[in-house]
Amino acid sequence: MKDKHISLRLIVMNFLEYAIWGAYLTSMGSFLAKSGFGAQIWLFFATQGFVSIFMPAIMGIVADKWIPAQKVLSLCQGIAGVSMIAAGLYAMSAGAAMQFGVFYALYTINVAFFMPTIAISNSVAYNALEVCGKDPVKDFPPIRVFGTVGFICCMLFVNFMRNGEGIQYQHTYNQFLTSGVLSLVLCAFALTLPNCPCKPKDAAKQSFAEATGLSAFKLFRQGQFAIFFIFSMLLGASLQITNGYANTFITSFTEQPEFADAWGARNANALISLSQMSETLCILLIPFFMKKFGIKKVMLIAMFAWVFRFGFFGLGNPGSGVWLFVLSCIVYGVAFDFFNISGSLYVNENTSKEMRSSAQGLFMLMTNGLGASIGTYAAGKVVNALVYNPQAAGEAADWAAAWYVFAAYALVVAILFMILFKDPSKVKNSRA
Repeated sequence: MKDKHISLRLIVMNFLEYAIWGAYLTSMGSFLAKSGFGAQIWLFFATQGFVSIFMPAIMGIVADKWIPAQKVLSLCQGIAGVSMIAAGLYAMSAGAAMQFGVFYALYTINVAFFMPTIAISNSVAYNALEVCGKDPVKDFPPIRVFGTVGFICCMLFVNFMRNGEGIQYQHTYNQFLTSGVLSLVLCAFALTLPNCPCKPKDAAKQSFAEATGLSAFKLFRQGQFAIFFIFSMLLGASLQITNGYANTFITSFTEQPEFADAWGARNANALISLSQMSETLCILLIPFFMKKFGIKKVMLIAMFAWVFRFGFFGLGNPGSGVWLFVLSCIVYGVAFDFFNISGSLYVNENTSKEMRSSAQGLFMLMTNGLGASIGTYAAGKVVNALVYNPQAAGEAADWAAAWYVFAAYALVVAILFMILFKDPSKVKNSRA
């Protein structure tokens, strides 16, 4: 059945989906630090990675076998929205007496049900486009880009909106209330989207291992795939570091007299939003770079971009050195997009059709699941040792050293990948 407004409706869905995330993802660290939980920032982002290991698969099976995907999307967003609003209201009522355990539990419920909606919303969009006679490969990317627009808009909203005391939302519980309300809006809106029928019983007989991509672990028997997936995990370790600590780091400059009134120090989220703007633009450059340099070199460009991403943060400041922060945000688009998309293409081009979906699942598991969880745990150890432990002892925090440690890590990963991973095109030519 044709729906001439389906593209607009899917744009609204994607805008809301990522606006929900943008309301708190890059600014939550600042709120936690100001609430006395700076040493636990890593745990919140590691939890996001941990639930990404299994919850998307579980809810995906539910959508395949029992409940249409648009209703699963609505259900998940409803639970996520209620728990996030509860977290915000608890923080508001508790004030300085806020208990870590209560707030963390409510946050965990939220991300456990929000993270599956990223994949489910894609499924809803693909189905809706196919039902309306459109080509998802051609028509979905221009729709998906509005998700990044939603993320940016909400980052800017919590940056510039202030509460009754004149404090920006990015530093208060208001960011969680904003996210929760948007989740409830999407909860209702999802029910208006085209029906995504469950698969016939025979077609839905997919094991948990197949749904999660675990069946693709047999690809580790192939040397180059083993290297690729291991490095996917190592690079995935870098993904959430700046989400967790960039806002807190930039905002910390307000405590230094020479930077106290600097625009960048007081508008960290607005500054960081340049990263997402760069991400949107860099997607357009990928076809050219893939054709010009090939998959391995594009992956390497992404890895070295992470070195600059972290290094520029270490060198910069929100005053005369703000241009280094801007450069860090610009290279983020390269660091994030070039590996994620080229890595997905590598998997697609080097696996059979029967294994392709499972292999893509394993790629996501290694980057956004295991990699992100392990990376934020390790990053937390570094930041606590160089920033929060010295502060607790009355000493100066050394944020620059922390960023240099992350840059050194990214450099070692890039060099090892350059040495160990063979160019796929050369491997194919040698077999021919």
